[in-house]
Amino acid sequence: MALVVSPSRASAQETGSALIVTAATELPDAPRSQFDVASAEPLDQQPPADQGTSSSQIPAQPPAADKSQHDKAEEQIKEQEKQRVVGVLPQFNISYRSDAASMTAGQKMRLSFRSATDPVAFASAFVVAGYHEAMDDDKGFGWGIEGYGKRSGAAYLDAFDGNIIGNGILPSILHQDPRYFRMGHGTFTHRLLYSLATNVICKHDNSGKWEPNYSNVSGNIISGAISNLYYPSGSSGVSQTFTNGFIVTAEGGVGSIFDEFWPDVSRKLFHRDPTRGLDAQARAADKARKDAEKEARQEQK
Repeated sequence: MALVVSPSRASAQETGSALIVTAATELPDAPRSQFDVASAEPLDQQPPADQGTSSSQIPAQPPAADKSQHDKAEEQIKEQEKQRVVGVLPQFNISYRSDAASMTAGQKMRLSFRSATDPVAFASAFVVAGYHEAMDDDKGFGWGIEGYGKRSGAAYLDAFDGNIIGNGILPSILHQDPRYFRMGHGTFTHRLLYSLATNVICKHDNSGKWEPNYSNVSGNIISGAISNLYYPSGSSGVSQTFTNGFIVTAEGGVGSIFDEFWPDVSRKLFHRDPTRGLDAQARAADKARKDAEKEARQEQK
């Protein structure tokens, strides 16, 4: 819980330091195509020639199982909105699917707003405010009930701005996916480095390829700049804005590590699988791929 409510001036997506990007050499596969390929209709199901209707006059009907990218994303978002740590802490911005459908701008905005207005977001602001008051931070807010109220409001605005800007507005403009795509398999070191790297890299909506996470880093800096409007003069400024922005970006790595390994902890301690079997599927696919590569190398010898 201490990691979740760690103090920050802005919070964007829960993702660490750019210094380890190069260490994350193996990343999960980019999302697959979001559209299923329709199988051709058998020839014996075509209308008989004596009915006087040519096959070219009959419009092709897609299979009922086919779904648009928007519909697939909508279903997956509904799954994400049920994700909570021990049934309390929301994990709406975490995807257990490496091939998750790309979200539309509207879906990104709705998901970020849903995260920013969850009751836990308000409760976290009160906890963060208490921490700052205990640490004698931001003296310009004053003390007592009034000072605590101002700190609570500032803490919530920090989180709200970071969420809406870093997980909603900028990802919509830059066509970047704001979610943390959990790996869920592989060695501990590989997963650790991956979780840290995803704080400064993300997937592009259209290509599914990894690229610099401009949305997260810029969102932290912009929300830090906005905080200058309501923080005491001694706690604001240009240098402080950039310092806080980069600190928050680095701190995001702690959240990413938690997001990566929480399902493992949950299965071990509570015998509950938050991924609903997706981890097992990923491990099986990874093992099959490695076995195939090993067999291919042996055949080449």
